[in-house]
Amino acid sequence: MPRHRLPLTLDGRDGPVRLARNAHGIPEIDARSPADLALGLGWVHARDRQLQVLLTRSLLRGRAAEQLAGDPALVAIDRFMRRLDLLPDPDAQVAALEAPAHLQLTAYAEGFNRGLTDGGTVFELRLLGYRPEPWDLRDSLLVAKAIGFIGLADAQGQMEKFLVQMIQQGVDAPRLRELFPYLEEDIDVALIRQVRLEEPLVPEAVRWLGVLPRLNASNNWAVSGAHTRSGHPILCGDPHLEVNRLPAVWQETVMRLPGQTLLGASIPGVPGLVIGRTRHLAWSATYAFMDMLDYRIEHCRDGQYRRAEGWKPFRAREEVIRVKKGNPQTLTVYENEHGVLEGDPEPEGYRLVLGWSARRGCGAEMFNGLLAMPTVETVPEALALWRRMDAAAFNWVVADTAGNIGYQMSGRGFNRPPGVSGLLPTPGWEARFDPRGFIPMEDLPTQLNPPEGLVVTANQDLNHLGRSRPINLPMGIYRAERIRRLLEGRAGLTAADMQAVHFDLHSPQAEAFMEVLRPLLPDTPHGRLLAAWERTYAADSRGATLFEAVYRSLVRVVFGDGGLGRDVVDHILAETGLFNDYYANLDRILLSPTSAWFAGRPRDELYRQALAEGLAEAPRPYGETRRVMLSHLLFGGKLPRFLGFDRGPIALPGSRATIPQGQIFRSAGRTTTFSPSYRFVADLGETCLHTNLAGGPSDRRFSPWYISDLENWMQGIYKVLD
Repeated sequence: MPRHRLPLTLDGRDGPVRLARNAHGIPEIDARSPADLALGLGWVHARDRQLQVLLTRSLLRGRAAEQLAGDPALVAIDRFMRRLDLLPDPDAQVAALEAPAHLQLTAYAEGFNRGLTDGGTVFELRLLGYRPEPWDLRDSLLVAKAIGFIGLADAQGQMEKFLVQMIQQGVDAPRLRELFPYLEEDIDVALIRQVRLEEPLVPEAVRWLGVLPRLNASNNWAVSGAHTRSGHPILCGDPHLEVNRLPAVWQETVMRLPGQTLLGASIPGVPGLVIGRTRHLAWSATYAFMDMLDYRIEHCRDGQYRRAEGWKPFRAREEVIRVKKGNPQTLTVYENEHGVLEGDPEPEGYRLVLGWSARRGCGAEMFNGLLAMPTVETVPEALALWRRMDAAAFNWVVADTAGNIGYQMSGRGFNRPPGVSGLLPTPGWEARFDPRGFIPMEDLPTQLNPPEGLVVTANQDLNHLGRSRPINLPMGIYRAERIRRLLEGRAGLTAADMQAVHFDLHSPQAEAFMEVLRPLLPDTPHGRLLAAWERTYAADSRGATLFEAVYRSLVRVVFGDGGLGRDVVDHILAETGLFNDYYANLDRILLSPTSAWFAGRPRDELYRQALAEGLAEAPRPYGETRRVMLSHLLFGGKLPRFLGFDRGPIALPGSRATIPQGQIFRSAGRTTTFSPSYRFVADLGETCLHTNLAGGPSDRRFSPWYISDLENWMQGIYKVLD
């Protein structure tokens, strides 16, 4: 059998490494040491997900125009990545790796490179004339750092920039403070109006960001054994990210050591399981919405920035961007103690400097923690490990066979002075706004064995569980509320009960709005249809479609007519992800009896106007409004459908406030999604894992494992890994 086919045996460092596929096509790796498991996983990623891994590396390095194609969009994305410089201190991070993590990262790189040699370069990359360079452990460090920024921290930054734009467009302080409850500081309107914002990436360049692993939202929860049939805790997770892409971001993996089995999902490009279980422990992650970004305003001129003691020069970093079949381009990036400048410091003016708390001195701890998980047996040990993971803001929920459940936030946030929220850019020349280092790890939100026997995170505000306030722009509490409502006080819970929770389509958001809307509904066919709606987003529901139309109209009436302008609101709703992350900020106002955004009008009057506009739309079955294509990473939308690189369309279940968050929106002209990309249930009374994945194990279009789990994912069928 050819060397690049499974099953096969590799020569490991500590013995043979056996690779095979189970009945679901999922790679299974048997080895004698964690390092050899990492070697086997590297080999598997090189064969099953080579396109995904190498495209990701090329983009993150800012070398896509050099290695893939001399396309202006790739030049633009290279400039973006070079400016970010997500891993500016790779050698320092390598030196900070503990010996077991360093050994596993090195072995992973060796395995990936052996996989490249054994099987060769995939045909898509050969078409582009791309010859892969060997994988290096620094590449894995870069991928891990990108997970902490792309799609997570940058969403916070986009909202903070939108806040600047609102101030520049004349939105007053009372309305801003209603919209941003954590906004504490005085607003220097005169200064902020002088800030020049950098132009955003062009749409063609934004499209390439879809290649990168973007973790947007998620649910995870654990119940104690007091509530379960097995008498042991059950842990569940369903990371929400972009599902309208092939392959799926995750690759499921089964890995076995003597006396230990690891089941769950890996991210191609890095060793270890990000979410999953061992014989003793199960864990899952959601995005914590920690504010890890600070924008500072710098007064610039002649390549310098102003300080009390005078003008100081920016550090200039020259980046040469090579372009395939084109002339190289030079990019000069300007930095100072606060971060990376956006724009040109030569003309006099005020510009933003972006500071990311994890940019330097972070990365190694992600692997020191993650790769130690097979050795951890209890929740307290796991919480201590997650607390150290500094480069990405996650909510980790953990359960163990001893009966413990717990929660820990990870990430490194700025320790800002009192009265500084982090939402507004502050003058860089005023030291009173400078952070005092970083939030102490022991002050981050955490929880161990709560008395109710239930831990739930769904991107909501969890500041109350710590001694710090790392979150200033949380998502809504609706999903967490619904999970709690379905589980609190129950006994005899099973894996099947948890699977039903994963697919629950009832919306607490719709409940809250319908309480206000119901007395105002007109006695018309559409009004009666909405009145009878059960607040559940079933695919055949016409009431759900009507509610969505009324809700969108309400946002347009209150925020469009109330100061932003309907054109701005329509753009936010249709062409950005801002609303999808931060809709709860709007809901707080929409559900209030009075608001500065109502412009003196009674709330009922605004609701009646929204009803008149929204109920005028024809109510199609909700599922017909939710159809998306699953597009191939490289060829998406470019090849005839019959070739099968793209699949669909499929109807995406759920809405923004249902447990399976089903959000569809456009970003710079490209359709994207938030939805459960992977679902799993771990009963610690068993040794298995119940899962389904929005795709399959392989990124090879002609593999039987390209979309082998997609139907299970759509139909709510769970396979069993053991």
